[in-house]
Amino acid sequence: MLKIIATGGTFDKRYNQLDGSLGFAESHLPAIIKRTRMTLPVTLEASHLMDSLDMTDADRQGILQTCQSATERAIVIIHGTDTMRETAAVLGAANLTQTIVMTGAMIPYDIADSDAMFNFGFACASAQLLPAGVYVAMNGQIFDWNNVQKNRAVGEFIKNSI
Repeated sequence: MLKIIATGGTFDKRYNQLDGSLGFAESHLPAIIKRTRMTLPVTLEASHLMDSLDMTDADRQGILQTCQSATERAIVIIHGTDTMRETAAVLGAANLTQTIVMTGAMIPYDIADSDAMFNFGFACASAQLLPAGVYVAMNGQIFDWNNVQKNRAVGEFIKNSI
């Protein structure tokens, strides 16, 4: 069984054609799960969608508590890319026993050429195959939680430069 936690981020933003803004409504994930034809049993928690730049320490603690109380061994967290590293650090420092894979998107799911569907599928597969720990799955790569950064100049994730 796989637990999916949706926290929002660009992945779940929707384009408002009336005013041209991007915002949140309901998560795209129920439709995405159906579209992927995933046969693995999934528990989806998508109650509080936000831009990760608006995420507080209390929000990160809430994500940690959700992971701590999960009975599933594999967890995928959909998260905004701007502060994914900060949330990953909170989860990584907790030394949880599950495999937690965080992912997001640079382009919202419902906009052409989005990376959301690929990143989602990649994260779901990775969560089932990797050993316990916290990871970031972006751009077709897996990163350890403590060795990743977003390269804003090119819009992709890379290993930390040490």
